[in-house]
Amino acid sequence: MQTATGSTTQCKRATCFSLWLFGGFIAGSAVAESTTRNQVDALDKVVITGTRLGNSLRDVPAAVSVITQDDIQLARQQLTLVESLGGVPGLFLQDRYNLALGLRVSIRGFGARANFGVRGVKILIDGIPETLPDGQASADTIDLGATSRIEVIRGPSSTLYGNASGGVILVTTEPPPDEPFVEARVAGGDFGFRKVQLKAGGQGDRVGYLVSVSDWKYDGFREHSRAEKKDVTGRFNFDFGGDRRLLATISYGKQPVALDPGGVTAAMAADQPTAARPANIAFDARQHYEQTRLGLVYDTPLGRHYTLTARNYYVWRDYIQFLPYQAGGVPAFSRFFAGIGANLNHEGAWFDRPNRFVFGFDVENQDDDRSRYDNDFGVRGAQSLEQNERVTSRGIYAQDEFSITPRLLLTVGARYDEIVFKVADRFLVDGDDSGKVTETSTSPMAALMFAHSPAFNLYGKYSTSFEVPTTSEYARPDGSGGFNQSLGPQLSNNFEIGMRGMLAGRHHYELALYSSTTRDEFVPYEVPGSPGHDYFVNAGRSDRSGLEFSLQSELTDRWRTTLSYTFSDFTFDRFVDADGNDFSGNTLPGTAKSQLYGDLTYRHPRGWFGSFDAMYVGRQFADNANTATNGAYTLANIRFGIRLESGAFEVTPFVAANNLFDERYNANVRINAFGGRYFEAGAGRDLFAGVGLRYRY
Repeated sequence: MQTATGSTTQCKRATCFSLWLFGGFIAGSAVAESTTRNQVDALDKVVITGTRLGNSLRDVPAAVSVITQDDIQLARQQLTLVESLGGVPGLFLQDRYNLALGLRVSIRGFGARANFGVRGVKILIDGIPETLPDGQASADTIDLGATSRIEVIRGPSSTLYGNASGGVILVTTEPPPDEPFVEARVAGGDFGFRKVQLKAGGQGDRVGYLVSVSDWKYDGFREHSRAEKKDVTGRFNFDFGGDRRLLATISYGKQPVALDPGGVTAAMAADQPTAARPANIAFDARQHYEQTRLGLVYDTPLGRHYTLTARNYYVWRDYIQFLPYQAGGVPAFSRFFAGIGANLNHEGAWFDRPNRFVFGFDVENQDDDRSRYDNDFGVRGAQSLEQNERVTSRGIYAQDEFSITPRLLLTVGARYDEIVFKVADRFLVDGDDSGKVTETSTSPMAALMFAHSPAFNLYGKYSTSFEVPTTSEYARPDGSGGFNQSLGPQLSNNFEIGMRGMLAGRHHYELALYSSTTRDEFVPYEVPGSPGHDYFVNAGRSDRSGLEFSLQSELTDRWRTTLSYTFSDFTFDRFVDADGNDFSGNTLPGTAKSQLYGDLTYRHPRGWFGSFDAMYVGRQFADNANTATNGAYTLANIRFGIRLESGAFEVTPFVAANNLFDERYNANVRINAFGGRYFEAGAGRDLFAGVGLRYRY
């Protein structure tokens, strides 16, 4: 068995811990009910936009986490989402230090297959999809220095969001401030990290604005891992009166270079953690992208009980990648993605009981001009593929919330989607591989929410998700154009029960238990002639079950703590591959059974702040056979600084350290990589510091 650096944990210990949490907090909610009955319920103050009905957190029949601005920006490097989302239960993030691959995001195992980009998880920025109609997304376009809030909906959500909604991440850019300001921020640290950001915002009578410009560079922990990125983000709020509002967002991102050090064997990762794979250096493996994005969201009331929200968006992206092999080793595309959508909300009564209803549609079109060339050791060579790929997605949905009693809320909904793939082959030397694939799906859901008291709210939910292959996942292993017609969509059914509440007005807890079944799970693999390029096959059936727990406590006015725990049991129920290998009963690779996170934050009235956090991640399997293992690891981080104000000026110096105790671990696992090159070593202790200067006028 091939094993990477780290230790292992036992399932029994994690199960006992989860049962202790489950029993303890059921008892705790009953004891604390009398102390919270007369207090203002803090859960009502947190509004969840991901439901498209604007529910308070207490009334959401789903597992939801909310991350606020200080947890995203304050004393952070602001390179990837790993920094701010580590404490979200059920969420697993990898690839922090290989910026050529992008962040791998997995929610309850959905998205774990992705060795590149984000699959199976829907990402929206200010209500505009970052996920394409084919289901592929990228987290590298999010400007964390201009992000104020992140919502994470854990579990299948296709009823509202359609394809690739095993979970949903909703990012909100920083809104225009009430008080105009200009801010500069400079940071630098180990491994050649440096970042400069300029930000300004303000409000007029009818228009508010927030503009951010940033530029960062990172040489990387490993050889051949340097990356650079530039971001421009603009948000403009227009108020037309009478509750009519227009949100306009524009962003530009460019990654001039992101080198890929590649995956290596367990022995090499342990003995030479900073070394790159020799082939990645020889072929100069890297990627480059440039993207412009424009989004418009308009809200207006229609009479007393109706509100209309309409969306329109456009994305232009150019991309090229150099993979570590010659024949066809340079994929490139030029993309135009556009969409429109609208939802009509009604708030009124039915049978004299409160009732809320949303009805909406989404229409999206993705147009890719895709090419492939030989990689002549870092230089683009002869062309081997040219085709135009079009993906058109149409979806219509409805969801209703009915208050059966003041404490009992019933939610039902459904969505119908049609996704059409078309490819027009323009490289006819090897024949015409043009083709068309049409996929349809209906996604129902039903949930019941029982609001017993501020201390104890219970819900049960049935939800579904579906996912079609992306245009790149449809690629044929023989290297020819067109679609791999043997690959079909994956479908999931999810049953979930959960509870949340406030204890003593200071402690917010959430617990979710779920069981999910997926048919035709997508599983990646590599072939000898194209190492580093993923192809896909359907597994027969896989099962997911797990427990997610979180507790956020305001211990005092100065001290805050967070604890979260995830237990996951993800297995192939039936899976025999094309070579006759039977993987039934094995664990899904790229997933960890246990995750435990805790942090402690201090804030002083005079401006001092500090935070310490630690995360334990259990072992992962790197292949379908479960013979290659990435060992468990624990990472700790610390950050502290001070906010000093003098008149109109505010200065915030800070220092921080990632991987404080210099843990040896692997930051990424490349699933089913050819030749046993599964592992990418994570960075050692990483110190950085910076200062922000803000002027209000």
